[in-house]
Amino acid sequence: MNKRRFVAAGAGLAGLWTAATSVSHAAPPAKPSASPALLTISGAITQPNRGALDTTIDQMMGKHGIQFTNAHALDAAALQRMPAITIKPTLEYDSKPHTLQGPLLTTVLAAAGVTTSSPLQLVLRAVDGYNVSISLADVQAYRMIVATHIDGHPMALGGLGPQWAVYDADVLPAFKDKPVKERFGLCPWGLYHIEVKKG
Repeated sequence: MNKRRFVAAGAGLAGLWTAATSVSHAAPPAKPSASPALLTISGAITQPNRGALDTTIDQMMGKHGIQFTNAHALDAAALQRMPAITIKPTLEYDSKPHTLQGPLLTTVLAAAGVTTSSPLQLVLRAVDGYNVSISLADVQAYRMIVATHIDGHPMALGGLGPQWAVYDADVLPAFKDKPVKERFGLCPWGLYHIEVKKG
């Protein structure tokens, strides 16, 4: 994670706070929240609540090459209503264990109507443009969460938040024996967009 490449400073953060209200071309979207959207899920979803990407309003998503005709946007309150999971991984930044809390990533995906009946690939994208591709099977096996709190405090934009897709690397056979700085390459902090792909 220490080799993340940052997008141009002019990209802006507008994409974090938008929940456009244009009508979907597929299923009719549910009414979006009046609060700022913090996480947007697009692709193979069945429960959109916002319309297509707006190249004027959704500046960050546009700069990152994201495209969709509809999506599901979640605000902080929606994420807080989901059952929280607690993990305590040793983090690469200070080599100390920290308490992270948030819903399972699969719970977050379920809110957008993501089904698990076929193999899915997820692209997790952070505000700085860092992105990773991970299978839904691995997300389930690693019990990955969308952390919203660290050591009892909400994670801030400019820190590791407002969300961090992360797992407890200390207890996972695939990661626990690796050097701590090599455990979290699949874990983008500053998570703001998830694309769901079939196959």
